[in-house]
Amino acid sequence: MDIINNFTKLFGNVWDTGLGGINFSEVFFAIIIFLLFLLFRGLFSKIIISRLENFVSKTSNKFDGKLVDALEGPVKFFPLVIGFFIATSYLNFEGKSSFFIENLNRSLITVLIFWFVHQIVEPISFLVKKIEDVLSKDLLNWILRAFKIIIIILGTAAVLEVWGIKIGPVIAGLGLFGVAVALGAQDLFKNLISGILVLVEKRFKVGDWIEVEGVIDGVVEKIGFRSTVVRKFDKSLATIPNFQFAEKAVINNSETTNRRIDWLIGLEYRSTSDKLVNCRDGIEKHIKANPDFYISDDTPLTVKLNQFSASSIDMLVRCYTKTNDYYELNNVKDHLIIAIKEIVEKNGASFAFPSQSLYVEKFDK
Repeated sequence: MDIINNFTKLFGNVWDTGLGGINFSEVFFAIIIFLLFLLFRGLFSKIIISRLENFVSKTSNKFDGKLVDALEGPVKFFPLVIGFFIATSYLNFEGKSSFFIENLNRSLITVLIFWFVHQIVEPISFLVKKIEDVLSKDLLNWILRAFKIIIIILGTAAVLEVWGIKIGPVIAGLGLFGVAVALGAQDLFKNLISGILVLVEKRFKVGDWIEVEGVIDGVVEKIGFRSTVVRKFDKSLATIPNFQFAEKAVINNSETTNRRIDWLIGLEYRSTSDKLVNCRDGIEKHIKANPDFYISDDTPLTVKLNQFSASSIDMLVRCYTKTNDYYELNNVKDHLIIAIKEIVEKNGASFAFPSQSLYVEKFDK
């Protein structure tokens, strides 16, 4: 019996002293409190989010919907912060343990605040849509991304400050490290600055068909910090450093209002004047009657006999299509070539090709 009594007393003593001098009853009760908040976190967040969604459904503002989606994470984290605070407040920590728990609660609250701020950055951009009139959508996305990174850095610094870690020396060290990296990564910064210039000047955007002589010809799929991804017309993917777009002329074919067809058609010298005139008038008449072409003061139609070449009399055909689409343009060209050939053949003329005349002189023996 003495053994049982001794064990009971020892067990009671251990139970009373518990964990770090805290009664095990209090510890278990605190754990139950936290678990209850953990279990009801989903229900709590569901109620809050559903109420917000009901409110948002009555408005036509995109900001409201984006804000509700963005706050889902912080709303689910909030019950955990409250639960941990209540659970630890129930326990009577002393000394270093009290300091540790207090800092832990401060850290969780700090994380919650900065997480909330981080999440509302993007929804706020919907309230300042006029910025897109000045800045391109891609540049605006860059700025939002930069703000989010800054918020994460500030949040990390705030948590470190809670634990007494001074960030001043850390920032100074990072500054020296940054200078060293900058010296060794000049190309990286050159591409970064070039990318910003491309977006600020709105040279092109995602989806545009661009052409840089000797570099690339294709459709922009992504504009990154260091490079731009372009889908070529053979469907291969090319990654181009941004400095190429800053140092060379960029032709943005997507911004072209009309596509120009500019041809020199060579006709044989043996074609009579009437045949040449009939061919010229027939081609002009066909283009004017064709709805695929656009004729105005800014986009005039020109069909004229242009020059005497070595092997032909050249006719200039210059016109503008209504379409700006690459594939539709090729279809228009295809139909026009067939029509011009039919007109030339109908009028009894022929196309010239490079030729040389050979004269043979016969000498008497």
